[in-house]
Amino acid sequence: MTNDIAAAASAPALPLAPGNWALDPFHSSVNFTIRHLGIAKVRGRFERLEAELFVGERAEDARVSATVDLASIDTGNADRDAHVRASDLLDVEKRPTMTYRSTRVSGEGADWTMEGELTIGEVTRPVTLAVEFGGLVEVPMDGSRHAGFEATGEIRRSEFGLDFAPGLLGEVVKIQLDMQFVEPKNA
Repeated sequence: MTNDIAAAASAPALPLAPGNWALDPFHSSVNFTIRHLGIAKVRGRFERLEAELFVGERAEDARVSATVDLASIDTGNADRDAHVRASDLLDVEKRPTMTYRSTRVSGEGADWTMEGELTIGEVTRPVTLAVEFGGLVEVPMDGSRHAGFEATGEIRRSEFGLDFAPGLLGEVVKIQLDMQFVEPKNA
């Protein structure tokens, strides 16, 4: 028990005020990259997302949850996007959202790791993201304070039942999230 108390006392604190931080959707994005035919990358993003960041007194108390509307995919080609949404590929009628819930946050300074569970449709798998803390700044126009983060990771499509078009599309999807959160008013 003494070791648990010592470990908790030495755990790094987040440089953020405790509370529920709100997503700044105008300065946040969910991007991805996948190989096409094994020779080139197709890049895209999801236009609609919701996310919440809860900051506790210690890093291990932090929690993140996010929901992405899969129908909001944008690869820069409307015909391709419509095909990806269709039932033979992503099937957004069956799989309307992708959700992520953190289970553990660790690190210090600018470099953090977030372990969590990603759910696409009815399949949930563990996914670990490398998180870079970009900093905390006060916005001159309204005095609000914003925290910036970049999170990167990858998933294997087949682990989520998205094994359509093998050979045409790569197995690995690389994910990059650029997120800004606004400090709670009562901080």
